[in-house]
Amino acid sequence: MGSELVAALWETIYMVVVSTFFSGIFGSGVAILMIITGPNGLKPNKAIYGVLDVAVNLLRSFPFIILLIAIIPLTRLIAGTSIGSTASIVPLTIAATPFVARLMEGSLLEVDRGVVEAARSFGASTTQIIFGVMIKEAMPAIVLNWAIVAINILGYSAMAGVVGGGGLGDLAIKYGYNRFQTDVMVYSVAILIVIVQVIQYAGNYVYEKIR
Repeated sequence: MGSELVAALWETIYMVVVSTFFSGIFGSGVAILMIITGPNGLKPNKAIYGVLDVAVNLLRSFPFIILLIAIIPLTRLIAGTSIGSTASIVPLTIAATPFVARLMEGSLLEVDRGVVEAARSFGASTTQIIFGVMIKEAMPAIVLNWAIVAINILGYSAMAGVVGGGGLGDLAIKYGYNRFQTDVMVYSVAILIVIVQVIQYAGNYVYEKIR
């Protein structure tokens, strides 16, 4: 089982890294639009903010296991298959994107409004304020939030094993649960715990360096 555990570990790392990357891009984009168009945003727009707010809340309300099954046709369309670690990246990204959007929005809203107004008074554009002021000021909080996102995606990836998503979750269900091999279940859980600790430690370390 050693080789299968190693293979499952790399599949899990692959899913978490790629899903965190894509959900980070999409979620950050949504968060920036919400910051710009929000009630106290740089360019308030009730219609756009309302649509984004509802969409984020709607996607966040879906339990991951239900979302995973519900979007199998979309997963098959994008990835060409509905099983395996690559296919799991699609639902993982979709599930994590609204979570990232809310965390990013919260981090950016915590930036001192005085700093934002000062930048605006000097003639800074919306893009300059977002990327040169708000994101820069909120970076320590963003780093910690990304660690939280990665840990949540790790948990989601384990659940993806229910439908043959690959990784440690798939291995634990296939051997630990279906074949009653308790040792495989224990090893899988222990490895997941170690990964969580590594992610959180890395997030805390980077936070302390840039704070």
